[in-house]
Amino acid sequence: MSPANAIVIGGGPAGLTAAEVLLDSGASVTLFDAMPSLGRKFLMAGKSGLNITHAEDLDALLERFGPARARLEPAIRAFGPPAIRDFCAGLGIETFTGSSGRVFPAEFKAAPLLRTWLHRLRGKGLQVRVRHRWLGFAADGTLRFASPAGEVRANAAAVVLALGGASWPSLGSDGAWVPELAARHVALIPFRPANCGFAVAWSEIFRRRFAGQPVKPVALSFGGQRVRGEFVVTERGVEGGAVYALSAALRDALERDGQATAVLDLAPGKTEAELAEALAKPQSRHSLTDHIRRTTGLDGVRAGLLREGAAPADLAGPAAIARRIKALPLPLLAANPLAEAISSAGGVALDALDENWMLKALPGVFCAGEMIDWEAPTGGYLLTACLGLGRAAGAGAAQWLERRRT
Repeated sequence: MSPANAIVIGGGPAGLTAAEVLLDSGASVTLFDAMPSLGRKFLMAGKSGLNITHAEDLDALLERFGPARARLEPAIRAFGPPAIRDFCAGLGIETFTGSSGRVFPAEFKAAPLLRTWLHRLRGKGLQVRVRHRWLGFAADGTLRFASPAGEVRANAAAVVLALGGASWPSLGSDGAWVPELAARHVALIPFRPANCGFAVAWSEIFRRRFAGQPVKPVALSFGGQRVRGEFVVTERGVEGGAVYALSAALRDALERDGQATAVLDLAPGKTEAELAEALAKPQSRHSLTDHIRRTTGLDGVRAGLLREGAAPADLAGPAAIARRIKALPLPLLAANPLAEAISSAGGVALDALDENWMLKALPGVFCAGEMIDWEAPTGGYLLTACLGLGRAAGAGAAQWLERRRT
């Protein structure tokens, strides 16, 4: 195989963005991916509606990246939500902003965007090699790949690694690259689940009756944060948007303290005083469950949660019931396994990369996307950072190539 100016390994949004920047700089680029087709996790994430970015104020958006904000900020400012929408428009994909501030393609799906993008990239000269799993470096620095025809080797003046994190291994993000970079003295942070569900010790009666049901409207609180939205009761616990938004703090507390208790507000549209006043109406011959339903509107799975989590004293009178409806403890046992998480935290340490996203231990090798140690909630933030980091790593690699030419 003849050498290329640049090689990109990983065909997700970060890798494709890096490849396009390199192509636009005049480099020849070959992209390798282990899977039979590109963008598999991207396509799966877009099945229920692709959140391409988020329309909130940029400073508020940057806060979503927590401790990694300062490091990611230049990349996201350089290719943030307005630029991402322009990028979509350049592919002929219209976007709109939903009521939550999330930005979607007009057709909601990822497939049309990916299909058009790949067509454009191939028109710019991108060479693609699928079913080529990166095995690491040979002794002379050559890149090694496992392919259907056996081991293949390739050289390039610049390499961009966009290998993904360690969630959704069936789609290619399996973290198999970790031992190779560790052997090359690259600082790594252990992977942990992000945007994940949690195990709860449901009673058998509650599990049988309510597993699979959405809980809405509801608000969750933990560690000074409050999120209004919804989640789903599962056989093993809870998952869904409102849970994911607090998952980093909940996961960290479980790792640090061995326990974490979220607090549910089962009636976020009513005050405790309003609920107590309604519950004070005569119960008459109705059961307590019927009385709560008639006076507060709490029924189904929300009423089941109240029964599941309330002690007898919590149901002894209107004031106590109202207090527990507004603040129901939800003890969590553990985060769900990494392979079941939407995304992952951990990976290449930020300090292992220079300002151009090049590995300090491996000159000429750049990193992009979720394989780097950062995390963010769902809702367009993950893709925003992956696209921004892909562009930044591609620009860094293009500058590296330019310096080698001069």
